Amino acid sequence: MKTEKKRGIERTQIATRNEEWSDERLKSFLNSEPPLDVASDYNVLLKAYRGMTEELFTRFIPIFQRAGRNLNCRLPDGSTFLDLLYEHRKSATYAQILESAGAVRGRM
Repeated sequence: MKTEKKRGIERTQIATRNEEWSDERLKSFLNSEPPLDVASDYNVLLKAYRGMTEELFTRFIPIFQRAGRNLNCRLPDGSTFLDLLYEHRKSATYAQILESAGAVRGRM
């Protein structure tokens, strides 16, 4: 059963700002299990993008690469994670971080 998204005071968890993230916490994102038909590396990037600020994402990408992960993994339609970022209005900085690390678009 799908419920409506909670807003404002209805939320049960308070948003946390200015929280200190250790490298170990960043590395924990590498253990994210993907849903069926989604490449593991793509899923890890998606979780990191959704859960990290731009500064944390900047720190995470070298950790991701040192772990032997692929920035250019593809979905079955040939798209890369960078393609997804180009579809989001406010993701320009995240896209720039990935491109600086060697990410490419799978489709244009």
